[in-house]
Amino acid sequence: MGRWSRRLAPGFVDFTEIEAARRIIDVGCGTGHLSLALVRSPRVEHVTGIDLSTAYVEHARSRSDDSRLEFVVGDACRLPFPDGWFDHSASMLVLQFVPDADAAVREMRRVTRRGGTVAAATWDSRGGLVFLRVIVDTAAVVDPDADRLRAKLLSQPLTRPGDLRRCWGNAGLLDVTQDMLTVRMDFECFADFWAPCEGQEGPLAAYVGRLSTDGRTRLRALVQRAYLDGEPDGPRSYAATAWMVKGKVP
Repeated sequence: MGRWSRRLAPGFVDFTEIEAARRIIDVGCGTGHLSLALVRSPRVEHVTGIDLSTAYVEHARSRSDDSRLEFVVGDACRLPFPDGWFDHSASMLVLQFVPDADAAVREMRRVTRRGGTVAAATWDSRGGLVFLRVIVDTAAVVDPDADRLRAKLLSQPLTRPGDLRRCWGNAGLLDVTQDMLTVRMDFECFADFWAPCEGQEGPLAAYVGRLSTDGRTRLRALVQRAYLDGEPDGPRSYAATAWMVKGKVP
């Protein structure tokens, strides 16, 4: 999903209206797309990205030599910073994967000063990720295990209408605003579209990796038919919509 989070990050930063700060925390920074987007503003003095994955943090560190960027390993539910340390906090495309997302949001609020912004974005996995539906809907027709995977992926917390707004309200944040942002996922050909399913990361790759050789071949052929839609192989572009939320620390 990295290349798509790169596209989402600038629009999400615009939504947050974070243009100047001494310190910002990027919770669940992954490979650093949001942190890099935040420091595009010369009025942002320092961004700390934190992620549970050492591999992601190391990769994020390798992407820029900007002295305003810092990447550390840590748990979103136990942020190793004092109360009110940051002017603003943000999280992009990770809260739906945190086992206790409410705890993570409370931590984001705790480390953000009064009047600061707490913001997040998550994919609308049920209605807003066309590429995902093409794959899981096709697989679910022929495999009960894929049906269970689809149910899990499409009902993740904080990915449905109103979920983020309710979470922010429950955390006691004020002036809560929820909106949505759509970007395009562009693929050069079916091989480009299918490649992540045979990779090392994510639930789709894990599912495909468990299939027999015949099962993978059959699924690939069926998904290819859905991708081609009766036309020659080549570029395709699918919409991808994210929910966004922001609120103020009282």
